[in-house]
Amino acid sequence: MTQNVAPRERMVLRAAREIQEGETVFVGTRLPLLAYLVAKRTHAPHATALYENGLIREVAARELLFTMGDPPNILGATMASTTIDVMGMMAAGRVDLGLLGGAEVDRYGNINSTTIPGPSGGITRLPGSGGAPDIASLARRTVILIPQEKRRLVPRVAFRTSPGRGDGVGWRAAQGLPDGGPAAIVTTHAVFRFDATVEQAFLSEIYPGLSMDHVLMNMSWDPLIQQPIGLTPDFTAVEIGALRAIDPEGFWTGGRSR
Repeated sequence: MTQNVAPRERMVLRAAREIQEGETVFVGTRLPLLAYLVAKRTHAPHATALYENGLIREVAARELLFTMGDPPNILGATMASTTIDVMGMMAAGRVDLGLLGGAEVDRYGNINSTTIPGPSGGITRLPGSGGAPDIASLARRTVILIPQEKRRLVPRVAFRTSPGRGDGVGWRAAQGLPDGGPAAIVTTHAVFRFDATVEQAFLSEIYPGLSMDHVLMNMSWDPLIQQPIGLTPDFTAVEIGALRAIDPEGFWTGGRSR
């Protein structure tokens, strides 16, 4: 990178740009939460956040959050309701965007956060789904944040925790799911998008300072590639400053380059 921005920082900063002004956003924890807070401080001050514990916020929390139920997230909330209330809003079609993470994502945007093969032939249990399956099913579109690693970007997830586009064309409709699904996968290296006719991820843009080899060597399938490939515009000092004001020690982004 030509900028002094760490890999997970640039992933969060790029994901924040996917949030449009005035949107209602169902926010996952950790890095998706940071992306929402950056957007609020920069280009989308009127975006509204929904959290699966029932919180609704029009004004961003002022302190670093470790869980969505932390007191700073409750203080000043627009509404402190229940999970059923916010899930009901999403089922009614009132959520524009869901921000999600996971352990694995595949070419169809399906997410695994349940179980992966263990190192000695067994299985490794992961934290599980939370509200992610509902968000992936019902939000008008979703954006997935995940580090660019072979073990994370896989042809097919080991367990389909949260549905993306299932097995490809027509799958969501066949399952009775609304239109929508994943709009983008934002990684530490690049952005993948989805085409409505093919319904699998294609490589859309690469961050400055990285090559196509950087991307392809760190994933486990050969993606379709947009022609011409896009180049992510440099992150501004305002964007970087917003992220570092929220997470000054790099707790969630794993530190930063110096």
